[in-house]
Amino acid sequence: MRILLALMLIINPISDLDKIARVNAAKKEAERAYLAENFDLAREKYLFLKDSLGVTDDKLMLNLANAQFHANDSASALSNYRNLSQSTDRSIASLANQQLGAMEFRSKKYQEALQYYKAALKSDPANEDARYNYELLKKLIKEQEEQEEQQQENKDQQEQNQEDQEQQDQEQQKQDQQNQDQQDQEQNEENQEEQQDQQQEEQKQDQQEEQQQEEQKPDDQEEQDKEDQSKPNPIDEEKLKEMKISEEKAMLILEAMKNNEIQYIQQNKRKAKKKKDPSKPDW
Repeated sequence: MRILLALMLIINPISDLDKIARVNAAKKEAERAYLAENFDLAREKYLFLKDSLGVTDDKLMLNLANAQFHANDSASALSNYRNLSQSTDRSIASLANQQLGAMEFRSKKYQEALQYYKAALKSDPANEDARYNYELLKKLIKEQEEQEEQQQENKDQQEQNQEDQEQQDQEQQKQDQQNQDQQDQEQNEENQEEQQDQQQEEQKQDQQEEQQQEEQKPDDQEEQDKEDQSKPNPIDEEKLKEMKISEEKAMLILEAMKNNEIQYIQQNKRKAKKKKDPSKPDW
């Protein structure tokens, strides 16, 4: 039993020394890979230290989260940073919050990033990187708000100008339509007046033509009309029989009527040759 115990005491110190040596070697390899920006290899070395060698101190976990962040393993890095933001080591908590702010900034979540930078300063007021990022981001947010406010004012002004222009266009269209309607009405009135004048002129010409035709009517036509009016109606045989007048007697009557008619016509001709007295009316 004593021999076995002695052997165990000898073996255990050797194992601890071997583990320490392996841990130190892995840490150096991980640091060299990280400094060489070979972040995938650095992540593997830190995971080996955590999972195989059981190293879980906050400093190593912060290095692991940083390697994961640069290796684009954002989900794992985010989880580790959140755990480390509650670390009792205020310096490590400040760095974890600073990295959370950087991740939110990359996602353009500026207000969330500003809160993480503020938390980093609370954990470690001496963290100048966190202070610089906080002040720079606060200024950026202010400029962005002012820019958005200016853009909104410009947009409102443009909308107001557009409304004013549309109103002016509507008023101008209304005025143009009124002017056009007035012109159309005036043109219609002028056309109606012209038509009335034309109709009156045509009526006047028709009256003049009728008057000229009446004035130019030949005298012989007037005499013929008078002769036609003065001729007695002929008597046919049936009427003679009804009147019980012989044909010879009827002929004598007609001959007498013709003589009277000739005398009447000659008298009218003599009267027509006499000059009219201009001081007396025609009738």
